[in-house]
Amino acid sequence: MPEVITQSEASASDANLDLESLAADVVVLAVKAGASDAEAVAREGDEFSVDVRMGQVETLTESGSRALGLRVLFGKKSASASTSDLTPDGIRQLVEGAVALARITEEDPFTGLPEAEEFGTIPGDLGLSFDDVYSLPGEERIEWARRAEAAALAADPRITNSNGASFNAATGRMALANSRGFAGGYRTSYAGISAAPLAKDGNGQMQRDYWSSSARRLRDLESPESVGAEAARRTLRRLGARRVPTQQVPIVFAPEVARSLIGSIADAASGDSIWRGASYLAGKLGSEIGVSGLTIIDDNAMVFPNGVGGFGTSPFDGEGLPSRRTVLVEGGVLRSYLLNTYAARKLGMKSTHNASRGLAGAPGIGVGNLYLEPGRQTPEEITAAIPKGLYVTSLMGFGVNLVTGDYSRGATGLWIENGELTHAVEEVTIAGNLAEMFRSVTAIGNDLVFRSSVAAPTLRIDGMTIAGA
Repeated sequence: MPEVITQSEASASDANLDLESLAADVVVLAVKAGASDAEAVAREGDEFSVDVRMGQVETLTESGSRALGLRVLFGKKSASASTSDLTPDGIRQLVEGAVALARITEEDPFTGLPEAEEFGTIPGDLGLSFDDVYSLPGEERIEWARRAEAAALAADPRITNSNGASFNAATGRMALANSRGFAGGYRTSYAGISAAPLAKDGNGQMQRDYWSSSARRLRDLESPESVGAEAARRTLRRLGARRVPTQQVPIVFAPEVARSLIGSIADAASGDSIWRGASYLAGKLGSEIGVSGLTIIDDNAMVFPNGVGGFGTSPFDGEGLPSRRTVLVEGGVLRSYLLNTYAARKLGMKSTHNASRGLAGAPGIGVGNLYLEPGRQTPEEITAAIPKGLYVTSLMGFGVNLVTGDYSRGATGLWIENGELTHAVEEVTIAGNLAEMFRSVTAIGNDLVFRSSVAAPTLRIDGMTIAGA
């Protein structure tokens, strides 16, 4: 029997709950309770998820939830609380709890809401929500997962097993309000499909890989058959994997792993890391940190030509400041840090509108749609120029030290010999230092595709060390 999970905290009787009004009402209650300032965030979401393996449903999940978070301030004291109990009594306890905590916390001279004139929201439709993600009947959603797995299994007789396939769909709503006059909200949607086959070589050794597709609307998903076929191709190319000797050779990062390098730059440029002195980029504004072809942008207002917003797009950030485009690195020069209001005040700067927000706690710092601008070379041209090197297709571990920039991660990929991809490589570690790596970028591909909120094209870096056999 498949595992069926149903979970709901939202009843049909309040299906049309006005989240913006709810958030605004809670702010009023907090101010009446004595808070000098307050902000509330309300979230609602539902999700469908199915996992199949060898054609059989293993897990089927349908869930819905609602929750409310509140942050209150008494001058320079602040505290927060959250609840999923949206009854009058639950909301009363939320306000009372947050107010009581705020009265006994220590003062922080940098805490507080943004100034009233800073708030705003991007008008118009940003293409964040589409009804078609739930347009498939339940049985068809299951069938899409089965089709993806079946396509992978049928691709080659060496694919004998599967880690499964999945189909997911979700919608959500978010609202934010504060005591300085801001109130706003938006809806989102998501659909995704994936497959993860297993292949066995002639010696009985097994390899696995996966592929997935995700989109804000169903019609933008890759077909189940193409997802399964690509997952099979990626799995088959890992057969016969072996270690290579320790050496220094050019490393080519495939787009799906190059994006993690760009994410490391964003982490190092986060205002929280900067004011704590916990980043190798501290004090480097205006300095050259990479090659002249390196331009990294964070754009939380991005809408693609087809009218669909990016996965990191929203009309306002986690503090109610209007979303915008920020050039992080331009021509290799660090132009900006990523800041929310708190970090900006600590550094004597202005917010870059990069506040992120959960239900509880103070706003954090996050990215919108973060990407490395593409170059002009095709991935094939980049590989063809390398007599000997490693094409990295996956990374393991979290070996990035943002304080020193030291980088060391487990890797698998394909060996490059005379400009051609030859055999698979596994059980190696690649190492370098971020400060040196971004000055040693020798090629940037033209294959930028957004599969998540962080994206990068193919990237070649010279001078790194492979630790292998």
